[in-house]
Amino acid sequence: MAQNKNAVIRYKALDKCFSNPYKKFYIKDLIEYCSNVLSEHYATETTVSRRQIFDDMDFMKSEAGYDAPIESIKDGRKVFYRYTDPDFSILKKPLSSQEIGQLTEALETMSRMKNLPGFEWIEEIQTKINAGLNLQHSEKKIIDFEVNEILKGLEFLNTLYQFILNKQPVVISYKSFKTETGSTFEISPYYLKQYNNRWFLFGWNHNNEMIINLALDRIQDIEPTNVNYVDSEINFQEYFEDIIGVSHNLDAETDEVIIEMSQNIIPYIRTKPLHGSQKIIGNKLSLEVKLNYELESLILSYGENMKVIQPEQLKESLRKRIIKLAECY
Repeated sequence: MAQNKNAVIRYKALDKCFSNPYKKFYIKDLIEYCSNVLSEHYATETTVSRRQIFDDMDFMKSEAGYDAPIESIKDGRKVFYRYTDPDFSILKKPLSSQEIGQLTEALETMSRMKNLPGFEWIEEIQTKINAGLNLQHSEKKIIDFEVNEILKGLEFLNTLYQFILNKQPVVISYKSFKTETGSTFEISPYYLKQYNNRWFLFGWNHNNEMIINLALDRIQDIEPTNVNYVDSEINFQEYFEDIIGVSHNLDAETDEVIIEMSQNIIPYIRTKPLHGSQKIIGNKLSLEVKLNYELESLILSYGENMKVIQPEQLKESLRKRIIKLAECY
């Protein structure tokens, strides 16, 4: 079914015309009505073409559309349009089993966030949709997601989400694990990302004019500020392509990381890739990534089953961490 927003608005407008038994809608009337509805919706003058209306009717009548029983009736030299079934409406058309399945899947995905502070409205929407589909008692939960609902800092998630939507700069009181004293950052917030069950905020740091990320569980307080919001052209879908985790040095180049693996973990690494650039030849794993702390931690999590061959910088950093680890035992 067409997903174009304008198309959906036109289909609903046409549906209203075809359902009206008290007025004859000629092609001129359909054009005028759809144009008026779109103009009102967008608060700007919008005109629909004659060709578009005929294309819309063809789609509505098709199996891919709504199987709408639209008929054309000659009235002298003109033709008007209506439904052969006066009770038909595209709004009454029942969902297909595939659509119900897709909607159920979407509801399950939404459940990941409904227990987070500030997102209680999701549960209300779920209840209404479930009631409409009669799924509340007939369907058992068949999927679960790993969500840490008691993670510190979650109370800021919805607040930051709203600040990002409204492009509202904020002042954040922050206390890193690495320091005893707190810090204050003036941030234009851009993006929220979850990694390893922790949430991170990415934004423009007005203090030193660079992109930074802050862990939500280290945030002490957030307040809006009156400084000018600094817009960003960063595509955050691409921002994370060269890294594992969230630590990103924009000035660094990617490195080819070669890792020797033990035979017993190769099937796991094949089915759960460490990164999109992953390649496996024999027992050698190669990645094209920037070096960062999360990469090191991920490699160390596999213990003796992974041995870094190159680059030397990564090997040396891991060697130091392993020595410190050994000193603990």
